[in-house]
Amino acid sequence: MKTAITPTRAENFSEWYQNLITAADLAENSPVRGCMTIKPYGWAIWELMRDEMDKRIKAQGVQNANFPLLIPIEFFNKEAEHVAGFAKEAAVVTHYRLRMIDGTLQPDPDSKLTEPYIIRPTSETIIGEAMSRWVQSYRDLPLKLNQWVNVMRWEMRPRMFLRTAEFNWQEGHNAFATHAEANADARKMHGIYADYMRDVLAIPVIRGEKTPEERFAGADHTYTVEQIMQDGKALQAGTSHDLGQHFAKSFGIQYLGADGKLQNAWTTSWGTSTRMMGGLFMTHSDDDGLVLPPAVAPYQIVIIPITRDENAAELNAFAENVGQQLRAVGIRVLVDTCDMRAPDKMWKWIKRGVPLRVEIGAREMADAMATVTRRDLGKSSKQTIAIADLVAGASDMLAGIQRDMYNAAAARNDTMIVNVADLDALESELAAGRVAFFRLKYDMTTNERFDGLIEKYKISRRCLDDNDPTYVFVAKSY
Repeated sequence: MKTAITPTRAENFSEWYQNLITAADLAENSPVRGCMTIKPYGWAIWELMRDEMDKRIKAQGVQNANFPLLIPIEFFNKEAEHVAGFAKEAAVVTHYRLRMIDGTLQPDPDSKLTEPYIIRPTSETIIGEAMSRWVQSYRDLPLKLNQWVNVMRWEMRPRMFLRTAEFNWQEGHNAFATHAEANADARKMHGIYADYMRDVLAIPVIRGEKTPEERFAGADHTYTVEQIMQDGKALQAGTSHDLGQHFAKSFGIQYLGADGKLQNAWTTSWGTSTRMMGGLFMTHSDDDGLVLPPAVAPYQIVIIPITRDENAAELNAFAENVGQQLRAVGIRVLVDTCDMRAPDKMWKWIKRGVPLRVEIGAREMADAMATVTRRDLGKSSKQTIAIADLVAGASDMLAGIQRDMYNAAAARNDTMIVNVADLDALESELAAGRVAFFRLKYDMTTNERFDGLIEKYKISRRCLDDNDPTYVFVAKSY
């Protein structure tokens, strides 16, 4: 069977993913090595994702702020354990001026900075410095901050949306008077991320704490949400960190308690990024292109008038009227009246993943009907219904698509979680080429033999099982 995307997922999942991004017009590689340009359609998806996440963050009493892109290297030296996790990825600014030398612009040797700056890979250090000035009394706590920014980590093996040198994200940084409050906050944000991915992205996740070997540098506890891609690999989609008092001590985040004693604060950090977009695309899409859940689809319905030269104006006007009726009930609608063959329009919007495709021809116009097809189900869902019923039922149809997409992903995930009794069973599965989430006792993974399996099969501990932390999930990952 001919598909819009080749190779198919079964033939080459990695290449299928790259071609999917191109076919759906989401992004392209930029002239800057390892970076991407997110195109308008891709950015519209991110805006919907971002805006809904922002609402959920602010509902926790968090305030948005914005901190500098450049961070003094001395700030990283104050938190050596933390910086060790980013040192190999850090981009460094060493000069502040260019000069024409031998006919080309080059860094002016006379403009070398006394102290280099790091382009932020994350902002714990510079936000910690600000907190040390903003927090003086127990009355200043809790202090809850978030920023939506771009960051840079010099990625050696870039892949659009999944791993790029520059990417967009939100990073939250909170400070509390007690460890109990801080840990509760880290766990709460962990749950908010999981709920967001379920409700908005229609993606089921595995929640749990990172093992000591995998936790964030400088954290006491790291909580993660892991997604299972269609090929069985893991994608870390969001993390929340209980940072203890490490950063508070390094940056002097202290407060005068109600008892008059000076105390160190307790801090947390948590973040999600445009990597979630890669997870969204790989979780739901098929061999014909993108499949978007309605919650984050720039257009939830596209209306395609099937016109002939003699009726184009009348039919386009009729289709636009239907679009206005749908917009009036809160649906994001595009009426595609561009000068393109109807089949080409259909394939364009199939590849872009619009949840509902509505076709209206001369006969439908005469009968006040429309032909409707769900993107997630394809041809089997095609039906002709009254336009009045379409308008009245559109919200319920979209809610049904959102629910069904989640259920389909959850059912698939169930087939990709494998319980293994011991390392012999794990190695047998890996040697046979199985790609899945393997669940086994954590204490079985703390020895040299397991370290050998990590090296040989490129697996990693993803997280402890939230339902029973004596077990850990192990998988290959993006």
